[in-house]
Amino acid sequence: MQTITLPHSDLTVTRLTFGAWAIVGGFNWGHQEEKDSLAALREAYEQGINFFDTAQAYGNGESERMIHKALGDVYDKIVIATKIVPDDFHYDDVKKACEARIQALKADHLDLLQLHWPNHDIPVEETMGALVDLKQEGKIRAFGVSNFGQQDLTEALQTTKEISSNQLPYNLLWRAIEYEILPSCRRHNIPVLSYSSIMQGLLAGKFHNPKEVPDDRARSRHFSSERSQARHSEAGQEVKTFEAIGQIHQLAEREGISMTHLSMAWLLAQPGMGSIIVGGRNPDQVKDNVAAMTISLSNDLVEELNQITQPLKEALGSNADMWQSDSRIR
Repeated sequence: MQTITLPHSDLTVTRLTFGAWAIVGGFNWGHQEEKDSLAALREAYEQGINFFDTAQAYGNGESERMIHKALGDVYDKIVIATKIVPDDFHYDDVKKACEARIQALKADHLDLLQLHWPNHDIPVEETMGALVDLKQEGKIRAFGVSNFGQQDLTEALQTTKEISSNQLPYNLLWRAIEYEILPSCRRHNIPVLSYSSIMQGLLAGKFHNPKEVPDDRARSRHFSSERSQARHSEAGQEVKTFEAIGQIHQLAEREGISMTHLSMAWLLAQPGMGSIIVGGRNPDQVKDNVAAMTISLSNDLVEELNQITQPLKEALGSNADMWQSDSRIR
């Protein structure tokens, strides 16, 4: 299993992260048996994954509690990244939220504490100052951000250079961060942790046309604003999205690689990528995800995938907010 050490920390993490949102079920994930979730978490550890991503917002702490239930006995061998919500970004609230996350995980400290989304109503220097103090106090080993665009990142860096990661939506069908954000992260040595790495199943070949995609998975700007759960005002890019999916599928068949593995390998090949976050709702899904880590793509194959998805990238533009036309990522 490939690893990297997050900058400004002693945290060495696997380049495949277990994403612990879907294990709580509900929302757009549907029903989920706890026994399957616990088994998936344990299987990830047994397969060599040491990086687990969770958040206060994932089941109101249920994901964190589940991680403790499955992996509490190996906390000294894994790295847990969690997140606090933007409403808690005032200095004292950051401190309280950190304590609440420690309690939810039943830990004595946090490994990587992340800001889930920017809050443009609270001075970023106040929020970052609290993170710096928490690190100095030993409450957290490192801190990162999530969904921070170039402007947000620049402002945060004016307070501290010790940002260890930036978690962002990134995959073959969503390349908006390549315009400005990814280059900025690379300049400042801030590795990207990608979420929606297989685009909620679109890059796993689960759906063959827009009509097959349920509304709770068709909220992104790929789809028409007429979809019931859409929060944007755009016509969507359904034709270009499924043209790209079809071509990726053909390429995967030609190379004898599954679409999921091909998509994950493409992400791992991108400069500036730290770790790719992929969920697993049962042990078999985890094993399949781990198998992707053995695949190395040639430069020609990476470029072919770039060309296939370039029209979609250009049509969606540089707004890195996958769900809103009025971008929260600036």
